[in-house]
Amino acid sequence: MNTNIKGVGVALVTPFDDKGAIDYDALARLVGHVSDGGVDYLVTLGTTAETPTLSLEERNGIIECIRRNNRRKLPMVVGVGCNCTEHVINDLQRIDLQDAVAVLSVTPYYNRPSQRGLYEHYKTVAAASPLPVLVYNVPSRTGVNIAADTTLHLAREVKNICGIKEACGSVNQMAYLLKGRPEGFMVISGDDGMTLPLLSLGGDGVISVLSNAFPAPFTQMVAAFLRGDVATAAALQMRLLEVTDALFEEGNPVGVKTALAVLGLTGDTVRLPLVSGSEALATKFRRLTAENKL
Repeated sequence: MNTNIKGVGVALVTPFDDKGAIDYDALARLVGHVSDGGVDYLVTLGTTAETPTLSLEERNGIIECIRRNNRRKLPMVVGVGCNCTEHVINDLQRIDLQDAVAVLSVTPYYNRPSQRGLYEHYKTVAAASPLPVLVYNVPSRTGVNIAADTTLHLAREVKNICGIKEACGSVNQMAYLLKGRPEGFMVISGDDGMTLPLLSLGGDGVISVLSNAFPAPFTQMVAAFLRGDVATAAALQMRLLEVTDALFEEGNPVGVKTALAVLGLTGDTVRLPLVSGSEALATKFRRLTAENKL
């Protein structure tokens, strides 16, 4: 199963105007920015896109805008997830998956299913999906961690599951995935700061938040590591260290939208219950971009 999504993917934000409507012009600029910055593929409708606040019509509009402005024809992954398995199956039929190469599906949140429940959820979703499914594990947001054993069981037994975006925060858990995975099963970092540690163990790349704002140095870091230039990769990671931390100080995507506004690429508007970043955070990004020549 070749989904062609190795390297650096970017978890695209959804730009809004001052009234909270989707700013499609800003989204088009953003697609051009990250493409020019060297990302390998685009991820739309993930957590960073504020997807729970988007209607079905808006989600399909975002996909169409990205497709229309994807001039490099980068592979596209589309997020389709919910804490109700039936809703995920329905959305797989209603969301525009034309030209997408995979579906990213988050672990069911709030209801905190058991490991058996997680297995059955993904088995059911994979059977209904017309595209390969990437499991998305992000316990800090969902309240549940899909254990390495459960992920590996899915990897071995469910043909339409192609990998995992792993944001568990544990290098040890990622190592068990890499040690036990079958051939072709991708392990992708869901945490910018974990990218180099995962790559050093044989991981398949990252789906990045930071790359919305600063794609060039981040993709250069990954490329340097992959060609064996560890010193350059480490230096670039250190250059991005404070920026990465700042992105998550006031939550995601609040931080990255603040950075994008400082760069003049998009506005910083988010939809309630999120609120825009503070002036102190914007000031920090101005300082960090200047100090680190970003």
